Amino acid sequence: MINLPENFDEYEETRREGFLEIKAIKEQDTRIVGMFCTYSPLELIYAADALPVSLCGGPEGVIQAAEVHLPENLCPVIKSSYGNALTESCPYFYFSDLIVGETTCDGKKKMYELLGKLKDVHVMHLPQGQMKKHDFLYWKEEMLDFKRVLEEKFNIEITEDKLREAIRIRNRERRILLDYYELGKLNPSPVSGFDINTTMEAVEFRFDKDEAYEEIIQRTKDLRDKYEKELKGKESKRPRILITGCPTGGLRYKVVKQIEDLGADVVAFENCSGPKEKIDMVDESIDPIDAITRKYLNINCSVMTPNPNRFKALGEMIDEYQIDGVVEVILQACHTFNVESTNVKNYVQNEKQKPYLRIETNYSEHDTGQLNTRFNAFIEIL
Repeated sequence: MINLPENFDEYEETRREGFLEIKAIKEQDTRIVGMFCTYSPLELIYAADALPVSLCGGPEGVIQAAEVHLPENLCPVIKSSYGNALTESCPYFYFSDLIVGETTCDGKKKMYELLGKLKDVHVMHLPQGQMKKHDFLYWKEEMLDFKRVLEEKFNIEITEDKLREAIRIRNRERRILLDYYELGKLNPSPVSGFDINTTMEAVEFRFDKDEAYEEIIQRTKDLRDKYEKELKGKESKRPRILITGCPTGGLRYKVVKQIEDLGADVVAFENCSGPKEKIDMVDESIDPIDAITRKYLNINCSVMTPNPNRFKALGEMIDEYQIDGVVEVILQACHTFNVESTNVKNYVQNEKQKPYLRIETNYSEHDTGQLNTRFNAFIEIL
């Protein structure tokens, strides 16, 4: 039995309000661009005077509908994303004028062909790596192509001034969110990993961004004050866990909550649910398209080969967050993360001398008990 967190009602209320708010926003003729991934350049969307929204993925209920068109042994992120669009059960899909996808896996890019029959979809094609000169040039062309698509779709000119302003706004947002994530560096941590994960997802349902980010600033300050007054200098016997691998959005209860209920603290996320995209800012001093291209090209993901930035980031987080053990989460049929997990295991165990646990799962509840047993055993050895 998974107990509900203290802020569950607050999160669900924010989510429901987001569904209603997106309808009201659309009725005001606001341009809306749906997106899936941290590779989607928010600065270009901001500069087009459009509202970026993260598209729903995670509910198991829509997967059955998606499997009418998609194979059963496919990643649950892909199936739930397509299922939400197919069943019109996610208002963010429904009200999006344009959806931007990215080729982070073969399953996604073929799913976009089906999604394109339901919505206007633009796909950004990632290079295979990050190290070669032509990787940058290729990705820059994709940025310019997306800029042209936005301009034509919304009959707007994306000027250099608009891009520079969007870069400044987005960098400020990154710093605010990064400060909140880095509360996990405090020992003992004043906030649970579940609350960090939940708060960050709830921010995506807030469309008054100024208000939302001011609340994050205040929450961060309150939690730092709590640490200084109540926790600083106290010793915690709870092991400190870092989660890496696939995004944990649809796995928050069966992975993050279970680990914490069993007596450990999830203090860091080296995955797309964490600070990965927020650590590096966009350079405000150079050509804005070059700066945006470089920033998004440098995001570490298992789709890149080779992928040294991931191991550099992982090592730094293990040290800075004082990690006792690493849990790698692999979603069913996510081949790039699955194959790369061998190198992650070797790095964590041999280079960093830390215990490592790898799990492979999906959005169903059928393996919750099995995961509980494995998490419990892992925490005991810590």
